[in-house]
Amino acid sequence: MTTPAPPADAKAVTEAALFEAFGGVRGMVETVLPGLLFVTIFTINKDLHVSAIAALAVSLLLVAVRLVRKDTMKHAFSGVFGVAFGVVFAMVTGNAKDFYLPGMLYTLGLALAYIVTTLCGVPLIGLILGPVFKENLSWRTRNPGRKKAYAKASWAWGLILLAKCAILFPLYWWANTSQLGWVLIALKIPPFLLAVYLTWVFLAKAPAPIDVFAEMEAEEAAEKARKAAASRGEAGA
Repeated sequence: MTTPAPPADAKAVTEAALFEAFGGVRGMVETVLPGLLFVTIFTINKDLHVSAIAALAVSLLLVAVRLVRKDTMKHAFSGVFGVAFGVVFAMVTGNAKDFYLPGMLYTLGLALAYIVTTLCGVPLIGLILGPVFKENLSWRTRNPGRKKAYAKASWAWGLILLAKCAILFPLYWWANTSQLGWVLIALKIPPFLLAVYLTWVFLAKAPAPIDVFAEMEAEEAAEKARKAAASRGEAGA
């Protein structure tokens, strides 16, 4: 089966889908702000408890704002859980650097997930973006050009995140809390933007997604039409 050619506005559609999937500017702010507040306060007064409580408080505030505005909660909730795990780790061990450890382990696990799923023929970025593009898993068997683009994008995400981990984990052992925190803040957005940009480039050049939802609706409409035609035929017999 031939795959559909990309439409003229493929780049715009891909950009909008990526914006929705990864939270856009607001999602980036919600990701950076708690950690930025933590490292700023800790750099000033070296107080783990005040820094951790402030980071958790601002995360909860961001969730409350989304609740009031009735916005999607997935990015805010993921931020709260990440900060909460960091706070628990740091409080239990008494080591302020452990505030960053859950997020670093998550980044490493995510990098490995991108690489392993791609090697297994089911690139993770395709699983994430398939529902956003209304194609679900149709790209696996019906759209090989798109599967190839998802594989390239997943490799990009995996390798970029691994490179980030290669910087952060040595700093976890050798640097102090403030140094680690500021480097981590500096590495929050640029690698993410690079991965999103490469994903956009790969998908914008790929064949258009197959809208499986539209196909199902068309099949349902055709089935209703067949039943209606059959009913009319029986009535006229």
